[in-house]
Amino acid sequence: MNPPLSHTHWGTFEPEIAEGRIEGVRAFSRDAEPSALIRSVPDAVHSPLRISQPMVREGYLLRGPADLDRRRGAEPFVPVDWDTALDLVARRLGETKKVHGNSAIFGGSYGWSSAGRINHARTLVRRFLYRFGGCVDQVTNYSWGAAAILLPHVVGGIEPVAGPVTDWTAIVRETRLMVMFGGAAAKNMRVTTGGAGSHDTGTFMRAAKAAGVRFVNISPLRGDMPDELDAEWLPIRPGTDTAMMLALAHTLVVEGLVDHAFLDRYTVGYDRFHAYLTGAMDGTPKSATWAAAITGIEADIISDLARRMASERTMLSAAWSLQRADRGEQPYWALIALSAMLGQIGLPGGGFGFGYGSINGMGTPRRQISAPAMTTGENPLGFDIPVARMADMLLSPGQTIKFNGGELTFPDIKLVYWCGGNPFHHHQDINRLLAAWQRPETIIVHEIWWTATARQADIVLPATTSFEREDIGASPRDRFMVAMPKLIEPVGQARNDYDIFADLAARLGFEDAFTEGRTITDWLRHTYQGCRQRAVRHGVDLPDFETFWDASFVEIAPPDAEFVLFGDFRADPVAHPLKTPSGKIEISSERVAAMGYADCPGYPVWIEPEEWGGAALAERYPLHLLSNQPSTRLHSQLDHALLSRESKVAGREPVLINRGDAIRRGITDGDAVRIFNDRGACITGAVLSDGIRSGTIQLSTGAWYAPETYASAGSLDLHGNPNMLTRDAGTSSLGQGPSALSTLVEIERVTGAIPLPRLMPEIYPVRNAGGADSAES
Repeated sequence: MNPPLSHTHWGTFEPEIAEGRIEGVRAFSRDAEPSALIRSVPDAVHSPLRISQPMVREGYLLRGPADLDRRRGAEPFVPVDWDTALDLVARRLGETKKVHGNSAIFGGSYGWSSAGRINHARTLVRRFLYRFGGCVDQVTNYSWGAAAILLPHVVGGIEPVAGPVTDWTAIVRETRLMVMFGGAAAKNMRVTTGGAGSHDTGTFMRAAKAAGVRFVNISPLRGDMPDELDAEWLPIRPGTDTAMMLALAHTLVVEGLVDHAFLDRYTVGYDRFHAYLTGAMDGTPKSATWAAAITGIEADIISDLARRMASERTMLSAAWSLQRADRGEQPYWALIALSAMLGQIGLPGGGFGFGYGSINGMGTPRRQISAPAMTTGENPLGFDIPVARMADMLLSPGQTIKFNGGELTFPDIKLVYWCGGNPFHHHQDINRLLAAWQRPETIIVHEIWWTATARQADIVLPATTSFEREDIGASPRDRFMVAMPKLIEPVGQARNDYDIFADLAARLGFEDAFTEGRTITDWLRHTYQGCRQRAVRHGVDLPDFETFWDASFVEIAPPDAEFVLFGDFRADPVAHPLKTPSGKIEISSERVAAMGYADCPGYPVWIEPEEWGGAALAERYPLHLLSNQPSTRLHSQLDHALLSRESKVAGREPVLINRGDAIRRGITDGDAVRIFNDRGACITGAVLSDGIRSGTIQLSTGAWYAPETYASAGSLDLHGNPNMLTRDAGTSSLGQGPSALSTLVEIERVTGAIPLPRLMPEIYPVRNAGGADSAES
């Protein structure tokens, strides 16, 4: 029997346990490049910010939904026992359903949750609410939401962004030039959904360099590519990648480098795109000279890159972040069109793929075996909204929006049930979200720590970490499946999400439908057995459950054949058509064109973002904010723990600012600075750098929202949360994805004392709680 392991989104580790506490961690011996993030685990698990027992906001405990003041975030919490809390939750759910119907219950609960696939919070809350009669749910995601809607129209599916993409082994062997819009930052390769037994992406990238692959990093940040790759850095103006892609395509046209044979056989709609590129449609050729004025990249550099791309095996890639911007569909569509014009799609090491540098495991050879996982079943309500339109829905019930060729009308949400995520990290324009968050009558949150979401709740139920329960960890981008035994007893009165929902289901009369007569341990065995059966179809013989559990992990052998994205389609487009209306790559889409969206016509175009360096607003707010992913945590997970705390500057999240821009503003390294625009402001700590384009600042997402005062929206955030500043608007009428990366700001040095962030709410001493919903009522 092997020593026990545990598993996280940032890696697998061996725990060091003493006196019922996780005191340390050792990296998994099979991990090629372990993430330092595992060092934060002991500190996080035993943090003073753990929620010790069920809590109810004072005003809600006294008055329930009749508490019209709804001073969420500002009022103290009252500790209650589990029975009181669960009775209160069940009563509110039952009343909401009876009076308003299930369409008044919002259960999308977006977030990464844990790496465990069975005791997975977001899956469980949806399973619970679906069996309660359904809820308003969410579709797409904050990572690549616009792409999720666009790509099925253009290439017939989401594989180019979700995976599988062409294996790195093919890139190492065949590619000569890899052009990466948005780069491939090393920090992104430390995490993956469902966890990583081994971090292999960095190893593959170094092997590619050793094999002679040349990398081009097209990004405002030099650090968006590891230094060891010696990548060529083209510091593009943020938000202008589409213009550069169009100019690269235009160069191919005017220099006779277009592969027309490929276009004729494998694509439709090129003629319309060609007319737009050349200016026949609008009088403006999308030339390198045209793009230079927009992108800040010299015309000769653009033209030379196009020639190099056409002369050798080239892989084009774009980070997920590119489409998290105003008109975010366009750079992805333009990249596909550019790749088609080169004619290398479906060749080993050629073509395109999104997200190679956005998450660990993209392009890692793996048999496509689905992991053990809890199921949700079908939502009886059958209604969902784009994930990034949550605040719109809460603020504007009855409003109708356009989405992917149809329309949807927002319901009137009375109850929000959130489990496994932190919308005060993910969602844009926090002040707007705060206003939206006050509208529902009841907000119920399962949470481990006092995050901003927990602080903004009415009822808070303390949940266990994945180290205080059993589970199985696995990712579709990793070759390991990891047993996750219970390492320690639950901290305080924390309970497993599954057990919480089972008890609630019993109170509401559908326990059997929720549990199907199984404990969580039963579910581990049941779902693993299903995985074993599916694995056989892929030629994999997994061990029985007991052998797997005793061994602590199983490693799945690599596939026999190398995967090449669109390889079968290229070999025979008749036998292997794409799932588009034409069966081919749609450089122009008649289906999208028929939707009539001015903000997303039927072919790739350059449409100026609302906020970018060329906008009139740049006169007031001349700096473009890049709110990318952090290096010391996963989104907002672990922000309160060791590595993230060590990274703070002046007690806040660090902001990277171009040295010249800082000097002109009298800012020096380590200064506390205020970043602001019309939407809000936050305090951060300045880090000066020559590795960021002038006119750009970079502030990672994930710092826990900590306003100067919790009493109302509009307060200064003291911790450096960039979503105080970002714009909450859809990418377009097609995708309605988040557009956080189209944000203009200004920055100034702070003078005078500024209080440090305060994360812990006021909590009354434990006592018998009276009031309208107490145990006595």
